[in-house]
Amino acid sequence: MLIDDFLSGHVDEVYVVYTDFINTLRQEPVVHRLLPVEPADPTEGMAPEYIFEPSPEAVLSRVLYGFTEVQVLQAIYESLASEHSARMVAMRNATDAALELIDDLTLTYNKARQAGITLELMDIIGGTAALEGTQNDKPTVRGERLTVAQDVATSPVG
Repeated sequence: MLIDDFLSGHVDEVYVVYTDFINTLRQEPVVHRLLPVEPADPTEGMAPEYIFEPSPEAVLSRVLYGFTEVQVLQAIYESLASEHSARMVAMRNATDAALELIDDLTLTYNKARQAGITLELMDIIGGTAALEGTQNDKPTVRGERLTVAQDVATSPVG
């Protein structure tokens, strides 16, 4: 379709724009001209004359279709590789952030749990101290009244 539009004169040039995959962390946008094809500069002398079956124009036409198709497929594959790489990096970053959040929440939970345990231990120690203080004071009976002598300085407050 691209070549047909170019050959019919509907378009003067055909470009493909894609993301070139360089490595996992680096992809670059590329604008590449597909048509018209620019022949390479000959660096050596011309090859001897060959006889083509079918004509040279027919062979060049078939090669041009195949060459353009390969270039379009190359652009698609480069873009897909870049997309998958970007998704992989994004998922790795999200996983790292989630693990860091889990560590922070675990630390917060452990601190709250430790504070609760400490508070319960303080209540138990306070209750034990209060019981020990009342056991040291012996009740005395005077008539019909039961009185407990308690030292105010040693009794727990609050």
